Amino acid sequence: MRKINGVPVEAHTDLSNLTGGEVLKWDSTNTLMAWEDQDSTGYVPVVWYGGRGVFGGGAISSIINVMQYITIASASNSTDFGDLSSTRRYMGGCSNGTRGVWGGGETGFTNIIEYITISTPSNTTDFGDLTAARAYAGSCSDGTYGVWAGGYGGTTVDIIDYITISTTSNATDFGNLTVARYGAGALSDSTRGVFGNDSTIDYITIATPSNATDFGELSVNRSAPAGCSDGSRGLFAGGGSGYADIIDYITIQTTGNATDFGNLTVGRVYLGACSDATKGVFGGGENTTTDTIDYVTIQTTGNATDFGNLLASTKHLTALSGD
Repeated sequence: MRKINGVPVEAHTDLSNLTGGEVLKWDSTNTLMAWEDQDSTGYVPVVWYGGRGVFGGGAISSIINVMQYITIASASNSTDFGDLSSTRRYMGGCSNGTRGVWGGGETGFTNIIEYITISTPSNTTDFGDLTAARAYAGSCSDGTYGVWAGGYGGTTVDIIDYITISTTSNATDFGNLTVARYGAGALSDSTRGVFGNDSTIDYITIATPSNATDFGELSVNRSAPAGCSDGSRGLFAGGGSGYADIIDYITIQTTGNATDFGNLTVGRVYLGACSDATKGVFGGGENTTTDTIDYVTIQTTGNATDFGNLLASTKHLTALSGD
């Protein structure tokens, strides 16, 4: 038994031969965490997910500035977190596990980036600006850099730009998607960012600014799904003009087409998704409008289960997670 930040973590351990120390990883064979010996002192990327999910912005009868949060491990209704600096929907959100960052969005198209400290409910603080004002951008991170891909700001764009999450500043050009589009679901692991929308999935290496590369295709062609991951498997949920209840999955480090995972409890589009690296949680969305929150265990295919409810029926919202 070890402790991380004062919290006991049960895991396999081997204290021999620690030339490079140990790193805590998920052992899928034994279904628990494992302290893995490192045979060198090379850098091991952190896992940045946390236990709190935060949903930001969206629309009820009109566009809102509300943020609300859940504890992902404990199914329940959401709680008020604070307010965005202005009413916005269709934002992109990402985190480094400590700081959550919202970028872009619509009440008019904006280039605003602002942030929260995920452990401390409060209003947002200004971070900087995206390279172009737009909404509907997909956003993810590798724990160091946050990226926003695609979007719509009067025209549909293929722009990808990025920030260093721990350092407030304006975004910098990263490269371009394989095709201009908006509403992509975004997810990532500690190296790769993946964007899925319509039939197209493409990916980037987040630490290396460049153009995106083709990954494969979604199991069903649909717009604006929500994306989340556990650091190895990525999920795309919902989407489409017909309010799909589809969840499909990919292995992030293996290019290929997505595979059917199961179904949401309510079919919807423009929903928010986040993860604590075990559960994937999906909140709100448009089907008219819903307050539904449901969840899955990411490593276990199957249909979603009811989690609780948002503060109100909300569509066009965004989610991120951390501690």
